[in-house]
Amino acid sequence: MIVQRQAVRPALTVAACAALLFTAGCSSGADGRASRDPSSAPSRSEAGASATSSKPSDVVPPAKGSVTVGRTVADGLKSPWGLASLPEGGLLVSSRDEGTITRVDTATGKKTELGAVPGVAPAGEGGLLGLALSPSYASDHMVYAYFTTESDNRVARMLYDEKKPAGEQLGAPDTVFKGIPKGTNHNGGRIAFGPDDLLYVGTGETYRTQYAQDKKSPGGKILRLTPEGEPAPGNPFGNSPVYSYGHRNVQGLAWDTDKRLWASEFGQDTWDELNNIVAGDNYGWPDAEGKSGDSGYHDPVAQWHTADASPSGIAYAKGSIWMAGLRGERLWRIPLDGTKAAHEPQEFLKGRYGRLRTVVAAGGDKLWLVTSETDTRGTPSKGDDRILELKVS
Repeated sequence: MIVQRQAVRPALTVAACAALLFTAGCSSGADGRASRDPSSAPSRSEAGASATSSKPSDVVPPAKGSVTVGRTVADGLKSPWGLASLPEGGLLVSSRDEGTITRVDTATGKKTELGAVPGVAPAGEGGLLGLALSPSYASDHMVYAYFTTESDNRVARMLYDEKKPAGEQLGAPDTVFKGIPKGTNHNGGRIAFGPDDLLYVGTGETYRTQYAQDKKSPGGKILRLTPEGEPAPGNPFGNSPVYSYGHRNVQGLAWDTDKRLWASEFGQDTWDELNNIVAGDNYGWPDAEGKSGDSGYHDPVAQWHTADASPSGIAYAKGSIWMAGLRGERLWRIPLDGTKAAHEPQEFLKGRYGRLRTVVAAGGDKLWLVTSETDTRGTPSKGDDRILELKVS
């Protein structure tokens, strides 16, 4: 409907590798800005959110990469979820359970609360979730947020005015899309503007598995909208917001340098997934979990046992997708060769910082990584939760 663990250790370098099952491609063939590498990403003036070619990149990344934890940018965060990089410097982070947005100074770690988002009704996995900046943020200063209310999940935008006192810097929410199913769990929540300046929204099926295959329901989908919340021109199902379907609970969105869209999602009991998203494709849930080999479904590029991943946010940097793991308590590197995995996924930081929620490209070989020990499923240590700065290869 439109309107609408363990104690933290010092900085270190890790290069552990874990073998796991993964697929070499997608069953349905070849055919944008949650977390892209600004140093190499295509300009926003280039058309399209997803390349129609599956040609490999000029340079395929090596099998082995590395992660160095450079520093803790900020700590003492409560139930952090969404993260957005400000063009003028600093980060915006949402608190799922407190319903607030906070600005973090990346140089000093200072935290300034912008304010609370009216209408947020936290419960279970619901609350204030993903954040994204307007593609015209430099002129309109609009911040988009995905959140759970008493009746649904929705996306709204708010004016951010840093000249106002702390706690009063957010304008009234302007709802751009509402009516996404809500539940205790599987609320989706990741949002991002793509390289086409359109808004992509990852949703969950809230344990109502029939929603995933019902193209009339926004649940269990990736939606593609204009900044005003209308179905984007060129969507695969006419005047519908649905971009892809057959998803269980989409948690991460990112584009590579060729403007291909990638998404992570929770499996049920067997396989978590990293998918290359193609407009109009069916990703199989609830009939398929992980690689099915059925030509009617788009198979994942990589899959993990749920204890090893339970994936959340993803980012693209240095030729790889980087995927945060909640239950898996580790960061995964998936090196890419076009729309295929170039090598086996590689794990880093296993158990060192607990549950990992969000990862965002910070330019070049840098990533921002957000922990999630205070989400009621972790074991918080002093200083949790925190934002870390990583150097990757």
